[in-house]
Amino acid sequence: MDDRFDFVIIGAGSAGEAAASLARARGASVAVIERALVGGECPFWSCMPSKALLHAAAIHARGGDFDWVAASRWRDEIIERDGTEGPSDAGHVRGLEASGATLVRGTGRIAGPGRVTVTSDRRPRTLEARFILIAVGSVPTIPDIDGLDTIEAWTSREATTTRTLPESLVIVGAGATGVELAQVFARNGVRTTLVASASRIYPRGHPRDSAALDATLRADGVDIRTGSRATRVRAGAGASGSHVIDLSDGSVAQGHAVLLAVGRTLPLAGLGLETLGIDMAPGKLAVGPDLRIADGVFVAGDVAGPEMHTHLADHQGRMAVRIALGDDVRPDDRAIPRAVYTDPEVAGVGLQVDAARAAGHDAFEASVSLADTAKGSVTQATGHVTIVVDRGTRTLLGAFIAGPAASEAIHEAVLAIRTRTTLDVLADTIHAFPTLARVMGDLFEEVVADL
Repeated sequence: MDDRFDFVIIGAGSAGEAAASLARARGASVAVIERALVGGECPFWSCMPSKALLHAAAIHARGGDFDWVAASRWRDEIIERDGTEGPSDAGHVRGLEASGATLVRGTGRIAGPGRVTVTSDRRPRTLEARFILIAVGSVPTIPDIDGLDTIEAWTSREATTTRTLPESLVIVGAGATGVELAQVFARNGVRTTLVASASRIYPRGHPRDSAALDATLRADGVDIRTGSRATRVRAGAGASGSHVIDLSDGSVAQGHAVLLAVGRTLPLAGLGLETLGIDMAPGKLAVGPDLRIADGVFVAGDVAGPEMHTHLADHQGRMAVRIALGDDVRPDDRAIPRAVYTDPEVAGVGLQVDAARAAGHDAFEASVSLADTAKGSVTQATGHVTIVVDRGTRTLLGAFIAGPAASEAIHEAVLAIRTRTTLDVLADTIHAFPTLARVMGDLFEEVVADL
């Protein structure tokens, strides 16, 4: 009886923790299987340390007393190293166990409907489940580059936990992780080269966001190479023993450290999904609108898609529990906020105008330069606020911001898209002056006047 649970959750990252907490609050019995650290990537190697280092780098760049030694010490405190070389998940374990969930250390594998086996240094254990939730997250993608195996390349884990700055750094990949860490190291005096295979950095974001990031990183001294891929690594072949990275455009980049930030891979192998009749050939899961992949089996977090964010994983973990327990709810992917926590920040939600038109909307875009606003004047801020509007319904389809506190201001647009609030209501809403939210509010008024 001790091995029978309402929910067996494989993975104790953001999605798994959120799911376990809600399931216990709803009176369900829960077992959570984790082979590494409870808490997952975000608190130890991703969100928390990177944002702490970005904050410290911003202070350091303005002449404040926050050099790398101080920043590293503070980062270590945030990720709860407790004086040890590696991070400690003791706080997360206490929270999980305080909820009444059972933590099982080891590797979980589905052994058929309603059954999960756990292997560890102890005897194998089989858990029986009414519902199974897969919340295993993702791992950094290692690209196929000739000679990469001849060096000890970094992923985000090494970049966010190093206590020693390299003399120079090449970052391969210019998505959110690449651009954030480029600013961290450049502002700490590291010669940094950012290599982007696309024609612009942060290619999934709005073009104005990419332009804002490009400008701020170049101002920080980052050497940005766009439209080029890393093709070969020559270990120690550069100046003072740096590695040489041959690029597809014929140029080279040199760095004493090489950071791989080209994306993340889903760790689906070994989960036993074939025992449920799930085809593993595509390399990703066919997820239903209710986060279900088989009878009684749900997914949440990175493996569920459509994007990879801690806040989305948390939301999906709770949503999966609610659906499993019979609530009449479904995820709404129209209003997923995205943010890059550089200085200044960029943030977005919803559809860009081309995607909106492709989806059948009578859409148009309106934009304002932040430098031309009161907020820009009093803070010397540059950037933009851009919105995408459906003419017929007079509703917001997307919003994109580059500027101070963009990650906070975007949530008015998130709520508006989620609730299908009309532009008329948004334009008639009072926004404090002078704020980034007021800039967006003024833009709402202008659009309403033109509709």
